[in-house]
Amino acid sequence: MATILYFGNDWNAENRTSTHHIARRLAEQHQVYYIECPGMRAPRRSGRDLRRVFQKVGRSLRGAREVLPGLKVQTLLQIPLHRFAVTRWLNAHLVLWSIRWLMWRHGIRRPILWFVAPHVASLIGRLGESLSVYYVTDDHASMPGIDRDSMRAMDEKLTREAGIVFVASDTLLDRKLALNPNTHYSPHGVDVEHFGRACNPSGRVPDDIRPFPQPIIGFFGLVERWIDLGLVRYLAEERPDWTFLMIGRIGVPPETVPSLPNLHFVGKRTYEELPDYGRQFAAAILPFTLTQEAWHANPLKLLEYLAMGKPVVSVAIPAAEKLSDVIEVAHNREEFLARLDKAVRESKDAEAVLRRIARAAAASWDARVAEVLRLVRETLERNRSQLGAIPDEVAAIQAAQTTRS
Repeated sequence: MATILYFGNDWNAENRTSTHHIARRLAEQHQVYYIECPGMRAPRRSGRDLRRVFQKVGRSLRGAREVLPGLKVQTLLQIPLHRFAVTRWLNAHLVLWSIRWLMWRHGIRRPILWFVAPHVASLIGRLGESLSVYYVTDDHASMPGIDRDSMRAMDEKLTREAGIVFVASDTLLDRKLALNPNTHYSPHGVDVEHFGRACNPSGRVPDDIRPFPQPIIGFFGLVERWIDLGLVRYLAEERPDWTFLMIGRIGVPPETVPSLPNLHFVGKRTYEELPDYGRQFAAAILPFTLTQEAWHANPLKLLEYLAMGKPVVSVAIPAAEKLSDVIEVAHNREEFLARLDKAVRESKDAEAVLRRIARAAAASWDARVAEVLRLVRETLERNRSQLGAIPDEVAAIQAAQTTRS
């Protein structure tokens, strides 16, 4: 069994992301220390952000806590002001000391470092690791609210120096290959069993949406600046007899959120509840604003919608185009509306439902993680042959894969 130090976002984040899905599956085979890294943007002076800062300080002082068999969570204390050189220098030393202390306390030697958060790039090569993995989920430098130059520098450092790099979106592949030839495309997966619960017609109807008239057009995820609320307003205005249901925390100014009788922003719901809400969807939408960030995104919700068997209409981003055999892709708002009409008309088509579910099933997280681990094992084996020694981690991964199969 290998020991993996996994650097990701908050374990209890509002959305279940690829970071969480992969870590859970790695922990089924290996000992995983999930290191919660502070956010990439500077905290605002809001009550929510200040509460999160104090909560993280408290969690960091508690040490590693077991949340699942094989998975312990350690909160990392870091100053979230990456745009200042002095802050980056202080963070590099604070983080290095913190992780070395964690390794000493738990007797960790030659771990595999698994980076999802690029702003801890200073750790690479300094912990006696057997291998470093960089799993790139987004074009981090294009995300809102962060210092782009410093984030780009950290992202490129990790890409160049990691032993192996994975990108969730193939639009990032060429750029990363130019920096690291051992880069691989690894698209997001889906928890097929969890979202498949939406296909049970006798399942629970959430009380808060029971009065809403059908058809219900649904969305779940953060309502942030990358959501095209103008498009959402247009759709709701054009179909006043339909219900438009937006599930997720609202992260934009309240005055920018459209208000219409048939448009409902109900706030966040737990991951466990999402299939119950999704069961009521006649169709699901992905109304992204066409920014650079959206262009490089590989939204998990596309596959989650498909795993529920629901027809999907999306704006034209590369991740959606790849699924155009089972979802509707629109290039402007008028086309989006026309394709949404078609999706609602065909929402009960049993053959189409099965086709969507099958497409999602082929992309399960179990299959994705198995392929990632195969490539990690190959890289470790190649390092072994070059160094003339057999890292314990190779045998551990081989043993875990054999046991699982």
